Amino acid sequence: MFQGTSHQGGYSHEAVVYALQKCGIRHIDTAKRYGCESLLQKAIKESGIAREDLWITTKLWHADYGYDETKKACLESCNRLGVEYLGICKSIGVSNFLIEHLEQLRKDCQITPHVNQIEYHPFQRPQELVDYCQSRNIVFEGYCPLAKGEALNHPNIVQLAKKYGRTPAQICIRWSIQNGIVTIPKSTKLKRVQENCQVFDFRLAKEDMELLDSMNVNRKLVYLTYPLWKG
Repeated sequence: MFQGTSHQGGYSHEAVVYALQKCGIRHIDTAKRYGCESLLQKAIKESGIAREDLWITTKLWHADYGYDETKKACLESCNRLGVEYLGICKSIGVSNFLIEHLEQLRKDCQITPHVNQIEYHPFQRPQELVDYCQSRNIVFEGYCPLAKGEALNHPNIVQLAKKYGRTPAQICIRWSIQNGIVTIPKSTKLKRVQENCQVFDFRLAKEDMELLDSMNVNRKLVYLTYPLWKG
């Protein structure tokens, strides 16, 4: 499982430590833009989890584009995070890249992105892009699985939550996972962090998956693109 962070109040030291120590989370997603890389260094140290057991993702901001600038920005992220690699990157990915962007990369670059991190929730299910990534061994990571909370009050999701004895958030996350998506939920509340992890002991029935699939209206809530460093 993942623990996502974000800007605008999207970081909690207590939640990150709890996620690592109590919930078995080993993948942390962040970015220079979020302003919490240095804070994560403290949380990771406090958690006691060894660096080699963690998979950390951060992102390149637009102002740092260019060969030399990118290398410098990556090393600065390493310093803020208190890690020796990312600077030596295990994997390079992208975020919010559509098929045309990935096709351009394929023509211009020697390395295929390992990951494409994309907004994915019941109102935004870009299946053509998912199929494209999977056919080229690009891992599709879905962020914003709760549609910034908007999905939690939808009648279909509330109804399924009652049916399965789960929360609406768990229904959304489970749906995403069953669709083969590496899913990145985010929360600053300990109870929600735990709730987000308790999605591996049940499955949604085929007809319920199809119901949630049918809710797609191509509604995007995020419009930024990033390169990613992971390791």
